[in-house]
Amino acid sequence: MNKIKSNFSVKDLENLSGIKAHTIRIWEKRYSIFSPDRNEHNVRSYDSDDLLKLLNIAFLNNFGYKISKISSLSDDEVNKLVNDIYSEKNSASLAITSLKFAMFNFDTQLFHENYNRLAETKTFDAIFYEVFIPLLDEIGVLWQTSTLKPIHEHFISSLIKQKLYTAIEELQRNSEPDKDQIIALYLPSNEIHQLGLLYVNYLFLAKGYKTLFLGESVPMKDLEELKNCFDKVHFVSYFTVQPNYDEVEKYLIEFSQTILKGTNNKLSVLGRQVEHIHTKIDGISIHNGIQNLMLDF
Repeated sequence: MNKIKSNFSVKDLENLSGIKAHTIRIWEKRYSIFSPDRNEHNVRSYDSDDLLKLLNIAFLNNFGYKISKISSLSDDEVNKLVNDIYSEKNSASLAITSLKFAMFNFDTQLFHENYNRLAETKTFDAIFYEVFIPLLDEIGVLWQTSTLKPIHEHFISSLIKQKLYTAIEELQRNSEPDKDQIIALYLPSNEIHQLGLLYVNYLFLAKGYKTLFLGESVPMKDLEELKNCFDKVHFVSYFTVQPNYDEVEKYLIEFSQTILKGTNNKLSVLGRQVEHIHTKIDGISIHNGIQNLMLDF
């Protein structure tokens, strides 16, 4: 595998591993686990090998291994011990650790190796809930701490999307809808974060619903066309960053009056942009998370 040149600060390592920077410095001094580069101001800089080593150490530490024991092992011995624990317990936490490393090293093969190993004992649903969702939550935190670059998120998100598309295609090819309700899934204008909605689409298909996945950034006027095609449509949307926080309620009221009024249509919406909305709007329900949404169907 080609080595990707990456530079991490000690604060980046803390954000990625969960090990406090102060502890990392102590381990570095006492056990010589790293030999970071230093600039003219004596500021430490770590590479991707250092990151992988710390992620493995953090994993073993969480399983009860003391740093004094871990530091006495060679890198190969540490890797073997980590893989042995992974094989025995099929640990979601290690899978998340490995996927983070795959993300920062742009390692497609490592992503697929981890997924295939998980798929030996877990369903797609379990992999998504236990691994992908926590990973995406961590990515959100890394965004806030400026540890993560946009290119890293795009890379890992595209790989997760591939798995979702494959799972969705398999359901569409091998099963027929057995419910009359039509579910139209869309993202509002300027909203491009599809992962959550794609997974919701998968869940509806798995439950036997006919779905219309309309994709990202759909103008409200385009949704009006469905009123002429079907007697009843249940719209589902996921507001991650759009509409803007102070425009969400206005959007929902307009949707109710334009798309729902005088019809049997409904809208279910979830995502962090609607968490503050408590006003009752005709035909619209707001849900706290995917599991909460699916309980209504």
